Amino acid sequence: MSNCCIFAGQGAQVPGMGRDFAEADPEIMALFDKANKVLGFDLKKICFEGPAEELTKSNICQPAIFVTSYAAYATLQKKRPVSFACAAGLSLGEWGALCAAGVLDFDSTLKVLEARGRFMQEACEATPSGMIAIVGASPEQLAGLCERSGCTVANVNSAAQQVLSGSKDEIAKAAEIAKEMGIKRAIPLATAGAFHSKFMAPAREKLAAVLDGVKFSAPEFPVLSNVTGDVHPGDPDAIKALMLEQVTGTTNWAADVEKAKSLGCSDFYEFGPGKVLSGLIKKIDPSLNTFSINSMEALNV
Repeated sequence: MSNCCIFAGQGAQVPGMGRDFAEADPEIMALFDKANKVLGFDLKKICFEGPAEELTKSNICQPAIFVTSYAAYATLQKKRPVSFACAAGLSLGEWGALCAAGVLDFDSTLKVLEARGRFMQEACEATPSGMIAIVGASPEQLAGLCERSGCTVANVNSAAQQVLSGSKDEIAKAAEIAKEMGIKRAIPLATAGAFHSKFMAPAREKLAAVLDGVKFSAPEFPVLSNVTGDVHPGDPDAIKALMLEQVTGTTNWAADVEKAKSLGCSDFYEFGPGKVLSGLIKKIDPSLNTFSINSMEALNV
């Protein structure tokens, strides 16, 4: 069976992340130093020391999680190289997967994610909105909940867990309706706004202008798309189009995992802080093996 490398999404950030990888290897430390030069601010210090409030800002959080994830990926490949049949990531993590597959370089990925995070934060501040996690809803219940509340599906994390986006009023309404419908759990999330929805349209438009100036290449190995739940096309322009669509569209993580399985993957290596994606994979299919490469200790070196 084959391996799939997966990259963490926003929300996994924690002060101190990446520090042990960097302190164990000057080449990995150099990645964080390079990030500082590319971005023009001390991302390394924020990753290693916080404060948490600074690290949660989208324009800092997104490049910070990417650098930490890439540092974990590079460390594993130096210590005990693993061959990957495909790559995937959740939301911003998909950019890490594209970088690992050689679609765009490290510097470009950093610049894109700082801009992406900044544009998404601006969109959040322009219109009050939010997200709510729905656990244990049937497909019929979920459809009814969206229809009655006005919310849309932002993330399909597994068959049992989805996340909805909407205005503040729509999110409050969804929580009430979910209770009426007897849905197991409906948990409003502490996000800056309604990611992966129509509320992010201004961010998508601004990001399109940035991507116009970024060189994309054909992937060196298959990368899975959040939008289609299938392998990204080989055409760089088509990849750009899907990554723009991802800003406002539903991210279907469950479909990506199923696609990786169909490609023969049974072992999933998660790069970045935390182990959120590993937990979701176990909910999708408990028979799959997951390895969270979130520290030097996790590498057993």
